[in-house]
Amino acid sequence: MDGGSIPPSSTFSNASRSPGWLLRSDPSAGIRCWTGACFEQTVSMIVRRETPADVAAAREVQVAAFHKQGATHEPVEAPLLDALRSCDSWIPELSIIAELDNTIVGHVVTTRGFVGDTPALGLGPIGVLPTFQGRGVGLALMHATIGAADALGEPLIALLGSPDYYARFGFIASTTIGVTAPQTAWGNHFQVRTLTTYRSEIRGPFTYATPFDGV
Repeated sequence: MDGGSIPPSSTFSNASRSPGWLLRSDPSAGIRCWTGACFEQTVSMIVRRETPADVAAAREVQVAAFHKQGATHEPVEAPLLDALRSCDSWIPELSIIAELDNTIVGHVVTTRGFVGDTPALGLGPIGVLPTFQGRGVGLALMHATIGAADALGEPLIALLGSPDYYARFGFIASTTIGVTAPQTAWGNHFQVRTLTTYRSEIRGPFTYATPFDGV
């Protein structure tokens, strides 16, 4: 990653705020969610682990989510996702998609990172199709990711994003627990969410998967 000022919060995240949501178990299809302002226009959404058949659509979501008007090239999140898929830090269980009416509308990936020498997780990119932002998709992806990471026995998740948004998921400034960001300029935009297996002695510099070095 380049040095300098704090990147915009959308650098690794494009999750949207939600008017409201419910979750219930669906053993055959991950998590089924119902979204919609005051439930007036209810839409069924499936949140589940990505399959090989989803790879192209998941990439298209990230391209659309981070596209800037007038840009003539793909956003950096697209080649970053490609590189993450082919590196040793890829964790298939933590590439998660949101599906509405058989269309993939959201995608989040969490990959292997380290706090010092201790394995941990780095979240991003997370993206939602622009026409589906503000409908609870990002919210559902975040909750699914946290639950899956906890079930895998991971100690914490780190991310770069808006403190106002991610606080609702239990994220706090990384320095609160002695974890330092790859770049000090990120300040409280670099956050962590501790999980069940977290131990207070897990402290030190956080390192993302190698492909993030080129962002």
